[in-house]
Amino acid sequence: MATLFGAIADDFTGATDLAGILARSGYPVSLRIGIPNSPPQETSPFEVIMLKIRSEPVANAVAEARNALAWLTSAGAKQIFWKYCSTFDSTPQGNIGPVAEALMSDLGAKQTIYCPAFPENGRSIFMGNLFVGQLPLAESPMKDHPLTPMRDSNLVRLLRPQVNGKVGLIDRMTVARGAEAIRASCAAALEQNVAHLIIDAVENEDLNHIAKACADMRLLTGGSAITMPLPQIFADKGMLSDQKKGKQIPNIEPKAIVLSGSCSAMTNAQVTRYIAQGKPSYELDPRSLAEQGLLPVLDWLGGQKLDEAPLIYSTASPDKVRATQELLGKAQAGSIVESSLAKLAVAARDLGARRIIVAGGETSGAVTKALQVDRLDVGPEIAAGVPWCFCTSQGHHIALTLKSGNFGSENFFSDAFKKLEDM
Repeated sequence: MATLFGAIADDFTGATDLAGILARSGYPVSLRIGIPNSPPQETSPFEVIMLKIRSEPVANAVAEARNALAWLTSAGAKQIFWKYCSTFDSTPQGNIGPVAEALMSDLGAKQTIYCPAFPENGRSIFMGNLFVGQLPLAESPMKDHPLTPMRDSNLVRLLRPQVNGKVGLIDRMTVARGAEAIRASCAAALEQNVAHLIIDAVENEDLNHIAKACADMRLLTGGSAITMPLPQIFADKGMLSDQKKGKQIPNIEPKAIVLSGSCSAMTNAQVTRYIAQGKPSYELDPRSLAEQGLLPVLDWLGGQKLDEAPLIYSTASPDKVRATQELLGKAQAGSIVESSLAKLAVAARDLGARRIIVAGGETSGAVTKALQVDRLDVGPEIAAGVPWCFCTSQGHHIALTLKSGNFGSENFFSDAFKKLEDM
């Protein structure tokens, strides 16, 4: 099938989240790790490019996104999607707005929407304000994010300093009236030169209305949930072949490892639950890593039974993270943990681990790079937005899941392995 839809994701877990949502349709989804070095060949109707640009300097993020766009358009993508976190992780400088404006410029798009809502995972937008469960974004655990602390819940205010064009809002009352009302509001806003539209959504039916209204936009932006209705919309228009390819699940050996670098509230709970289940675990201390290196951890890992799926984690409370950052510096503390977990993933693979769970976007990027994985086949979801994926690393078949920090239930790690056993 020719490529119809091309997505650019600002981090690795966000890319797998999106790929998992699209794969629900049954149509082939290809997940590329970084921008492919060669011209498009044997592409899927849905192509997703993973980048690691959420916290990069604005100029770097824009340049990478533009390069990804060039590859996707050369593959034939008719619509482009700019995927960022459902909690709108960003700073006043970007990178959500600057990348969107750059993509709009390259595509000749005069207007786009911003809809990070994901009702299944408790992300909703009302009157332009983003909620995490029942909490406004600025009162949620995201207010203490180590890289992008979110101290304002209003997406219009958050986006405005990031872009040059006008920012507007399509509120829930308009969305509830359906696709025609949304289209009319977009057109009216464009007459007023409003290029950037935050759009409310509190339930999946809102996403259906928005997707129908905006299905012909050259560029869409948001969280993964807004794309859920698109495959069926494309199919109804005759833009997709009726033939769907079944997922080919390789036979994966049972030895496993869990690597957690996320410090989100949910990942803290998941780590605590997994340890309480009696799983072997090792807590990484960035200060010890800086002083002693990886040898103590590698010695521990070498003595573990990988069929028990041990856990290595740097997940910690916000206070502990801040204390470490004050001692080592924010950049160095993060870099030490990421590079360590990446090296440990390779060591675990070389010891026989073939089922690998990674928690945290930055960690996922470092791990996939270290494993030299450049493409993933998307399998079934473990939880909303978190699928198992399949790849090869040094000739070995690997089952890999890249989990965004706040996704999944407290029992996610155990649920993930059970899902793999039940396939």
